[in-house]
Amino acid sequence: MTPGFDDIPETALAWHRAGKGAVLATVIETWGSAPRPVGSQLAISGAGEIAGSVSGGCVEGAVVAEALDAVEKGGARILEFGVSDDEAFAVGLACGGRIRVLVEPVGTDIPEDLLADLVARRAVREQVAYVVNTTGWTRKLTDAAAFADRFRQDRSGFEDDGETYVSIHNPPLRMVVVGGVHIAQPLMQLARLTGYDAVLVDPREAFASAARFPGETLIHEWPDAALTEYGLDARTAVVTLTHDPKLDDPAIVTALRAPVFYLGCLGSTRTHAKRVARLEEQGFGADDIGRIHAPVGLNIGARSPAEIAVAVMAEITQRLRQN
Repeated sequence: MTPGFDDIPETALAWHRAGKGAVLATVIETWGSAPRPVGSQLAISGAGEIAGSVSGGCVEGAVVAEALDAVEKGGARILEFGVSDDEAFAVGLACGGRIRVLVEPVGTDIPEDLLADLVARRAVREQVAYVVNTTGWTRKLTDAAAFADRFRQDRSGFEDDGETYVSIHNPPLRMVVVGGVHIAQPLMQLARLTGYDAVLVDPREAFASAARFPGETLIHEWPDAALTEYGLDARTAVVTLTHDPKLDDPAIVTALRAPVFYLGCLGSTRTHAKRVARLEEQGFGADDIGRIHAPVGLNIGARSPAEIAVAVMAEITQRLRQN
């Protein structure tokens, strides 16, 4: 397994079940210039393996040392690193920054069945809240919607009592790229590097071939059928790149009928005007059409396929983080 930033609970559960011992470390509060947001996680095995990050490298060493002690002795604990903490300076925490990290051994503190349930819910793309009382050390999973009035959909934090920490686990981000053109090659790579589960849809096998897209997930079906079967949701971005209305339009129509957080379409202003006219003929109104980002990507003067892919990825990130 090659763990990434989005599969930390899964990694911890696998290490625990392999008999290595495992600990989950979670950023529960930050102040000032803390480099990683609340909810960021680091998994540590009893053999010293790590996956994820709680500080971008600043305090990982100290957290790992505490985690290894927790594997041996058990006992959840909260660590604090800040400007007044000599240990924090020693490991390089930025001036003015402070973080609190919750360290929880799997098995002795986080029950295996609770972690397995969390992993199972994440696997079916269910948004779920992990709730831990940091005084009595009780833990449970519940519907994340119960905290919608206190936390943004993708944000974790403490409740008003100051002792109940709620960690919101969102479904992994996904991206559907329609059209196996040159821009799709670097875009698929960038999508994976930024944490997206990316798939390429193109019924033309000569375009979407394993030779042109080694190691990528390829779907050789008509776009509307492929996107419907794939299942579009609010954690999914869709990008169409073919310039061919026969391929792009079915994907666009399907995406507009789903709650995708981003829909971008390659093409000039003139091409998009023709696209808008076709969509209007199918009954789509201004609000629907206004969801389309076209021409796709931030206007950074991109020219090459790789530069255009960077512009597209930047616009998707902007939409995700600044919405």
